[in-house]
Amino acid sequence: MSHPLTSHPLTVDAPGRSPLRITLTVLGALAVVATYAFLIVSQPADVVNGPTAASALVALTGYGLAMVFLFVGILPTLPTTTLALIPVALVLNIVLGQFVGTTLVPIYLDSIGTVLVGFLAGPAAGAATGLLSTLVWSFFNPTVLPFAAGAAAIGALAGLTARLGLVRRFYVLPLAGIVTGLIAALIAAPVAVAVFGGTATGATGAVIAVFRAAGDSLADSVTKGAIISDLSDKLVTFVVAAALAYALPRRSTQRFPFVRKHRVLAGAKSTARGTDGEAAPAA
Repeated sequence: MSHPLTSHPLTVDAPGRSPLRITLTVLGALAVVATYAFLIVSQPADVVNGPTAASALVALTGYGLAMVFLFVGILPTLPTTTLALIPVALVLNIVLGQFVGTTLVPIYLDSIGTVLVGFLAGPAAGAATGLLSTLVWSFFNPTVLPFAAGAAAIGALAGLTARLGLVRRFYVLPLAGIVTGLIAALIAAPVAVAVFGGTATGATGAVIAVFRAAGDSLADSVTKGAIISDLSDKLVTFVVAAALAYALPRRSTQRFPFVRKHRVLAGAKSTARGTDGEAAPAA
């Protein structure tokens, strides 16, 4: 006889598309969209002053709620391997992002950890990791907080890429990175204009300045600059994250139910049962 707890909708054996999990995912997505819309409409310049600013508190609360909704929905279904990977992904994002951001290279490399989690654990885990990473980083660098919606989208798209089998088709993976980069740029550009007035530092700022000098409007210049940076950045990020996934011991990657169910990696075996990363480990 099964234990009574196994019938709970958030347990490992629960249906992957249970009403509760769908509701939590939808609430998380709505919280992201609402917070993103707040930043675009209110154009709060003081958000870069850190948590002491009212607008920053609103953004932290909105994106924090979204992260909680997503994690509550997936956390009980995640194996310990995923729980151990998320802190590593956060450190990878922040360290690389902080370092590369000081160079004159027009890429960011601040979402490699997020994409890696998305590849191995699915869209919801990827989105939640992107949000968590941005929220933690914002306490050291408040300028990244307004871009949390883009970080969530990148993680979700990485999970979708893996679910579609593109990670095991390495020859089309760069295209998935380019598409993700385009979407990320279109999400980030309005925030850059509304919150930061289109200003940017480093190589991205130089690219925007070139378009401005050519006579483009502020919005067009920022969008074009974001697209140029994000297309190359996400192409590199997807390839590097996939290389890391393949570099991990196969015994470790096969512990991820999402990898087994959707046969994410070339040579991985799929499971006959299991849902959205909740399949029981193979015997």
